[in-house]
This record gives sequence, structure tokens and C-alpha cells, in this order.
Amino acid sequence: MTDLPASAQIIVVGGGIVGCSVAYHLAKRGVETLLLERHQLSSGSTWHAAGLIGQLRTNANITKLLGYSVELYDRLEEETGYATGWRRNGGLRLACNADRWIEVKRQATSARSFGLEMQLLSAKEAQALWPLMNVDDVIGAAFLPTDGQANPSDITQALAKGARLAGAKLVEGVAVTDFIIENDRVRGVVTNRGAVACEKLVLCAGLWTQPLAARAGVAVPLSAVHHQYLVTEKINGVTSDLPTLRDPDRLTYYKEEVGGLVMGGYEPNPVPWSSGTVPEDFAFRLLEDDWDHFEPIMDLALGRVPALAEAGVKQMINGLESFTPD
Repeated sequence: MTDLPASAQIIVVGGGIVGCSVAYHLAKRGVETLLLERHQLSSGSTWHAAGLIGQLRTNANITKLLGYSVELYDRLEEETGYATGWRRNGGLRLACNADRWIEVKRQATSARSFGLEMQLLSAKEAQALWPLMNVDDVIGAAFLPTDGQANPSDITQALAKGARLAGAKLVEGVAVTDFIIENDRVRGVVTNRGAVACEKLVLCAGLWTQPLAARAGVAVPLSAVHHQYLVTEKINGVTSDLPTLRDPDRLTYYKEEVGGLVMGGYEPNPVPWSSGTVPEDFAFRLLEDDWDHFEPIMDLALGRVPALAEAGVKQMINGLESFTPD
């Protein structure tokens, strides 16, 4: 069992991909960092995330941040010796109405200002990159060659290794149960293995951040929501270099997975977690498949990728993720 230090300059609570990234970057800056994870690294939402890496967003700052993420993933495996599953196979984003096409072109201008390579394509040019899709309703598409896909759990482990190499301490099996607060400032944490003092605290507990922050009197607007995607059997025409695909007007996304497809979507009527605080044992648990709720997304996907109608379904993933109310 790893001993806990009496204090650390900054404590990071939560060992998912966000927490491990925070620990990695703090340690790289020479900050004394302690990460505490209640279960195991990548538990919670990270281990079942779909793993698409797309840089294009409506917010310019987020686009810039995601551009840095790609630069990081390009070097992380070599730096740490840990596989990340990172593949720079490019990403397509479709526009199926005039307003969306205007938005995409504006995003292209923003992306290029950050030095991101981005191409605006016709429907037929997009189809040439993604032959399985029907483009009857597509006006145009954006293609970022530097987009790609990765394994979120593997990236988490690589970030953790990089954080340790830079001097951070990461301890699993330690649950933060309360905070030590003096003069309205957090001065430490109470854990199942004793108290640890700190100058600053970063909460990266995902599904459990909201109730944990409430113990310090802080309201964090995060809600646990069901999110589903399916993994198909092999499909003819799906190759390992197939770009990721985002189809916002049909609410769906796609990526290649062992010769098949991962397909999921963000429905307009998501199912919230409605049973109080998410139990601790959801660290590596999934929810029951909800095909009735997934059916509208499936119908939208079939209109884009007709081959899905004949594809075998290897697995349905229905996991909890934390979202802001908006």
C-alpha cells in the first residue's frame, strides 16, 4: 500500500483522463502534485468513452485547446512508453443545411487562425473519404487531417506515467470524503486513510464532482446522464484508416473499430440519472441497454449509413457521463 504524504502543494481528486491530464501538466510545470483516486485510474466515465478526437468547435478557445491535445497525443506514447491507441486518421464534420454550412465555414476561418489544417469539401469529396455514407442531403463538409481517435483508458495510463515521471504522486484506493476548510479556503482533504494538507485542490471526480463539491459549499452544475453507443461486427468497406465522422444535423458520430463501426449520438431528450447520487460501485459499471430510447438515433444513422441495417451488433454500451445542464 502506497503511503500518503502529510501534504502536497496541489491535490487532484479523481483519476480519470481529466484528472490524470491535470496531474501531468502540473507536474510538468514543477508543481508538487498528489492525485487521489477512490478506485482505479480510468474508472467512472473514462473507461467507456467512445474515443473520437475532434478539434473543430464553435468556441475558438476550445478549438485551440483541442489542437494542443492532438500535439500532446502525437508525442505521448514515445515520451512514456505506454500505448495510447492514438491514430491520426482525420475527421469529417458534415453540414446538411445552409445554417450549418455557414457555421462550418466560420469554424474553418477560426481553425486556420490557429494553424490547423482544414479543408472544406463538397458532398462528393466527403463521400470519397467515407464511401459508406449516403450524401443526398449533405451540402458540404469540413475535413481536418489531424483529427483522429484513441483509447481513452490507454491515454489515461500514459498521462499517469508521464505525471509520475515528472514527479507527481498518484495513489489509487483513496477516497476523499470531506475537506479541511479554514477562513473559507480549502486547506486539505479528509480521506479514508487520513488527512492530507494542501494549498490548492482540483476536483476532477466526474460523476461525483457535484456532491463532493457541495461538501465545501460549492455548486457545480454537472448532471449524470445516460449515453449510449453501439459497436458493430465487421462491415465490408470499413478500413482502419477511415476518418471519424460527425453528423450534427443527424445527432450522430462514427469511428472505425476492428473493421466495424462505433456509432452513437446525442439525443435531444437524454435520460438523466434520477436516483440521487451515483453509487460508488459505478466505477466500472454499465447500465442496461435501452433500445427503445436509442431507436430514433438508429433511424437517423441508417439514413446516413445504410450498411448499418445489415450489420451485426457486437455490443451496446450504455454508460453514465456528466454534462452541464446546457
